[in-house]
Amino acid sequence: MKTSTHSKLRRSMTMAAISVLGLSASLSSQAQSWPSKPVRIVVGFAPGGTTDAMARLVAQGLAESLGQSVVVDNKPGASGNIAAAEVSRATPDGYTLFISPTSVETVNPHLIKSTLLPSRDLTPVAGVGKSQMYLVTKPQSTAKDVRELVAQAKAGKMAYASAGAGTPPHLACELFKQATGTNILHVPYKGAAPALQDVLAGQADMVCDPGIAFPHIRTGKVKLLAVVSEKRSPFFPDVPTVAEQGFKGANLDIWFGMWAPNGTPAEVIARLNREVGKALASPTLKVRYADLGGENVALDTAEFKALLANEGKVLGNLIRDQKITVE
Repeated sequence: MKTSTHSKLRRSMTMAAISVLGLSASLSSQAQSWPSKPVRIVVGFAPGGTTDAMARLVAQGLAESLGQSVVVDNKPGASGNIAAAEVSRATPDGYTLFISPTSVETVNPHLIKSTLLPSRDLTPVAGVGKSQMYLVTKPQSTAKDVRELVAQAKAGKMAYASAGAGTPPHLACELFKQATGTNILHVPYKGAAPALQDVLAGQADMVCDPGIAFPHIRTGKVKLLAVVSEKRSPFFPDVPTVAEQGFKGANLDIWFGMWAPNGTPAEVIARLNREVGKALASPTLKVRYADLGGENVALDTAEFKALLANEGKVLGNLIRDQKITVE
């Protein structure tokens, strides 16, 4: 009886091993001919936003270089977590990918209760671009630079608008508060556009804007005091960063990246990385990114992983220290 049980166990283990080897062989064979059918990029935000627009530009570039259709599938909800979870469950064959702001991995786990953990459940492929943050004040503001704005904030009450609790514009302004030692009231909105509208109307004093304020900056309807980034913006090279005006630590770029399901063949990940780099090098794509207030900066897999690790540490500490929560 005991021998029979052990024999059955050995047969089960052998069959399981054969199945795993069979799957590995199948994926390896598919990787050599990849892509032989359309590729799907899942995006965790609604059509029309910056993430969706960047994903469609990347998809267009990949389609041209791969010779296969690359379609974008929008699955909005839970700050990108719904789409991320779907991709994590997909067959790891290179035909289902995920594009999102890096916040899905570096911010969401600190704010959203979920069984999904992107750093564990997805494989980073490449960085696909970034947007900088811009410190914009209402048209009635008398502050000419960050030092004057900080002095005014310390002398009286001031409020900033954000795209919502836990969003990059919110975290950028919290970094600004931390760097300047100010206590500016946070007023969350449902998106960057309504937040900017109340700054335009003078209902909020300032906003850390991801680039949608460009037309209003250029026409003088709002004031751009600083770039909330380590480097000056290529779009406004004469505008100094917050650090250049005396306050270090207030810098946050919105990076966008691509992930694949765990187990995706290494040769497919490497090929995707190369093709993303080629797509982002296109002069046409550079112009299209600039229209979004973004930059067509590519990161290879190692660089992207390093970015995620560093950003997760910095923003995780910020969320904990500032006791940031979402409803």
